[in-house]
Amino acid sequence: MDRLVFEQVGKRYGKLWALRDFSARFMPGEAVSVIGPNGSGKTTMIKCLLGLVRATTGSIQVNGQRVGSDPAYRHQVGYMPQITRFPNELKIGQLIDLMDDIRRSGTPRTEGPLVRELGVDRMMDKRLGTLSGGQRQKVSAVLAFRYDPGVLILDEPTAGLDPLSSEALIAAVRKIKQNGCTVLITSHLMEEVEALADRVAYLHEGRLQFLLAPEEIIEATGQQRLSKAIPAMLTHKRTADVESL
Repeated sequence: MDRLVFEQVGKRYGKLWALRDFSARFMPGEAVSVIGPNGSGKTTMIKCLLGLVRATTGSIQVNGQRVGSDPAYRHQVGYMPQITRFPNELKIGQLIDLMDDIRRSGTPRTEGPLVRELGVDRMMDKRLGTLSGGQRQKVSAVLAFRYDPGVLILDEPTAGLDPLSSEALIAAVRKIKQNGCTVLITSHLMEEVEALADRVAYLHEGRLQFLLAPEEIIEATGQQRLSKAIPAMLTHKRTADVESL
């Protein structure tokens, strides 16, 4: 059974379509890198999935449950945003305790995925308002992985992280995939895409251009590296689109 299904999803803001006819199926245990230039529709797609905005057209299903007015499906979704906002007055440990209470988790605050690997266990008494950008990313990563999500969304996850923390995060993605989690990752780093992606979804001007495995992209273009194969794939597709007119 597909873990996550988009069917002809579109989102319009006034006269502007930020996302058009987006259809895709994502399977348990796979990581998909969602890439594209700024304004391509990546953020809108994520917001529609999270219920932060309501799609203008189409439908989204998580484990067969339609995204709509009932927010219960969100318990199946972990989310690590690119920019995290926390209550400044709370300590890290208090935030984790609060989220554990909401999610009915019995895991001790100093245990769980990435807590020790990212050093968050040593920062429990730090107030969130005093954290650096990288420290906030670490807390966000811990919360995203903590509640055994069926779908995990990582928005530029290694931005602001040091190399060791980035490696720990990548290792955690590989492990959670083995447990059947579906992972969507937005990234501008081709090294990150190559390291993690089972498939690559490329968006441009709100439309899905292709959704393929990295080896399929490389084979179709004859390039050796994904960083060169993706531009070649787009050039080939645009040429084919023009010839079909």
